[in-house]
Amino acid sequence: MSSLFTPLSLRELIIRNRIFVSPMCQYSSKEGMPSDWHMVHLGSRAVGGAGLVMVEATAVAPQGRISPDDSGIWSSEHAKAFAPIAKFIQERGAVPAIQLAHAGRKASTDLPWKGSGPLDAKNRGWQTIAPSALPFAAGHPVPREATTQDLEIVLGHFASAARRSIEAGFQVVEIHMAHGYLLHEFLSPLSNRRTDDFGGSLENRCRFPLRVARAVRDIWPEHLPVFVRVSASDWIEGGWDMEQTMDLARGLKGIGIDLIDCSSGGLLPEGAPPFGPGFQTPFATAIRRELNIPTGAVGFITDPVQAEQIVATGLADAVLLAREMLRDPYWPLHAAKALGADISWPVQYERAK
Repeated sequence: MSSLFTPLSLRELIIRNRIFVSPMCQYSSKEGMPSDWHMVHLGSRAVGGAGLVMVEATAVAPQGRISPDDSGIWSSEHAKAFAPIAKFIQERGAVPAIQLAHAGRKASTDLPWKGSGPLDAKNRGWQTIAPSALPFAAGHPVPREATTQDLEIVLGHFASAARRSIEAGFQVVEIHMAHGYLLHEFLSPLSNRRTDDFGGSLENRCRFPLRVARAVRDIWPEHLPVFVRVSASDWIEGGWDMEQTMDLARGLKGIGIDLIDCSSGGLLPEGAPPFGPGFQTPFATAIRRELNIPTGAVGFITDPVQAEQIVATGLADAVLLAREMLRDPYWPLHAAKALGADISWPVQYERAK
């Protein structure tokens, strides 16, 4: 019996297995609208047997996009465009999920295949905001320090995006607090030099991210789960680290967050993670064991036996696959065969089982 292919229950939602498609930016939207590309990209992974399929970092406001080509959900029209995608994912037996994000000072950049450089107002760019007026890297523009009024506006954007995600038919929402984007920027002392109630002490730096989490959890249906993705370490001395992450996770659990999705890095270019198979899994394990909250492991998880071991030994409750799912949308079907798990295939594909 494969642990990887046992259902996972979170609140009243039952996810058919522990294989989640990690949110991966596709840079294929116009004005934030999902396209045919998203239907095929996300839908094929649901057909491929994943338990949960999560939409890429989806901006809660136009200024929160990483690039001008990111997806967004800042209007009812966006929700309507996402609805058939969420419906298709669910009809294929997977759980449709969406990650809500604001890129902060890392917004307004070009496409990765064009170098990811910063864009200015003459080239589809815009003014970015951040906790403090500190650029992401040399050559990047200085963001405007967010005022308390800005924070109220951003908080409203997250709340409205959560409501629209419900309208679109998503069953799980994830709040993006990782990878150097706005909420992570508030958490880390390397990017947050504020002297008001949102900077300085750990409690103050966590204040705004926790307010966002509470607003989304209050709006999201009681019977459905909310996830949070964290960067458990900046991998830089004096930055955000596992001890602080544990305090944040404790606060998130108290709010009613249902799963902590454990990633790392992204705050500054000089952060140097020790890349390797399962290198981030210990973060998920520590939070799960100390706080008794479900966690997801992500990062260089590529082999079915490796994924099985993570779940079977209690290192995490689920695995989130990114690049491996880009390589093979049907990875779960192949993993089931490798692990001896007899799972159902789409009837249209059964002759190839």
